[in-house]
Amino acid sequence: MSGQSLLVPGEITPVRSVPGNIRRPEYVGKPAPTPYTGPEVQDSDTVERMRIAGRIAAQAMEEAAKHIAPGVTTDELDRVAHEFMVDHGAYPSTLGYRGFPKSLCTSLNEVICHGIPDSTVLRDGDIVNLDVTAYINGVHGDNNATYLCGDVDEESRLLVERTRESLNRAIKSVRPGRQINVIGRVIESYAKRFGYGVVRDFTGHGINTSFHSGLIVPHYDSPHATTVMQPGMTFTIEPMLTLGTHDYDMWDDGWTVVTKDRRRTAQFEHTLVVTETGADVLTLP
Repeated sequence: MSGQSLLVPGEITPVRSVPGNIRRPEYVGKPAPTPYTGPEVQDSDTVERMRIAGRIAAQAMEEAAKHIAPGVTTDELDRVAHEFMVDHGAYPSTLGYRGFPKSLCTSLNEVICHGIPDSTVLRDGDIVNLDVTAYINGVHGDNNATYLCGDVDEESRLLVERTRESLNRAIKSVRPGRQINVIGRVIESYAKRFGYGVVRDFTGHGINTSFHSGLIVPHYDSPHATTVMQPGMTFTIEPMLTLGTHDYDMWDDGWTVVTKDRRRTAQFEHTLVVTETGADVLTLP
């Protein structure tokens, strides 16, 4: 395992501006979003708008990932993704969501999810998750991926590869008529082969005009996730696998989630729509 020292919070720069002509999600400037009461199944127009949002989010993530290198700050990655999204007419969905101060999440090493970009400097051997969501034409597209920074140890590289593969397998399990817990069953059974933990308290979610619709997509085999998938349903799958325990601690910032044993963790995510025969990924660059 990597001998990197554990992360500590850095300094957060001022909130980045978004041009006034770019439409904001309804929750910006409010303590919480208005609860979603609409359907989980979307019409074709909404799905195609989500495909546009998903493409911008995927491209923004790719653009930020090009800058991952030792010596670069996570705040710089935020700047790159922020500028890409606003240049393409999209609002960064995380900016102002329940008070989150930045335009993407940067989760390094032992951070499971929701890391806040700041003055933290990337080090050779880090693994770096970028989580980018774009809002345009009234809908959201959400994706994330874990990247290698410099020369990364074998254990961490395998964790990243296998977490990506767990997402790919989960997407292939999507079929109309199946309960949504098949997704977690596939992920958990694959992760168990390698002795990985599967994070339970942070999940995939319904997404459409709402960033988080209320639909929950667990990444473990939950007997409670009995919602039946239907064509037109839109949601994310975003497995978080750990080298050790799935238990976690929360930093004082109220956002940054770290593994309780401080061992490394990786995550990958796509937004997708259920089709008549399987799933169509909407977050492709």
